[in-house]
Amino acid sequence: MGALDAVADRVVGGATVTFRPSGSSMVPLIRSRQQVVVAPVDPSKVEVGDIVLARVAGTVYLHLVSSVDSARKRVQISNNRGHVNGWTGHDRVFGICVAVDGAARSGAADKTRAPDADGPPRT
Repeated sequence: MGALDAVADRVVGGATVTFRPSGSSMVPLIRSRQQVVVAPVDPSKVEVGDIVLARVAGTVYLHLVSSVDSARKRVQISNNRGHVNGWTGHDRVFGICVAVDGAARSGAADKTRAPDADGPPRT
């Protein structure tokens, strides 16, 4: 279980989580160790360009939504370097990044959900 798995568990439980992810795959949107705030999300509101906390093929990422397939209730997740991680269902999109180093991400707050608003927790 990685660090992002623990964050995902907390977000699934309804918590808004502040943490400092490491890595360079999201530069310049998120630099390594910058403080991010991730809140539970309503996956049906997610759009291309949003930064989400999602599980793709067994791994949890804090990456970009690069495509949306509303009919099949899924999104494509990619880093900010052009690498596509893959498609994942709405049930595996846990949270949305609402702020980076204190700067709000435009439109993200409108996509958050109240705890338990969509039924039981997702894993």
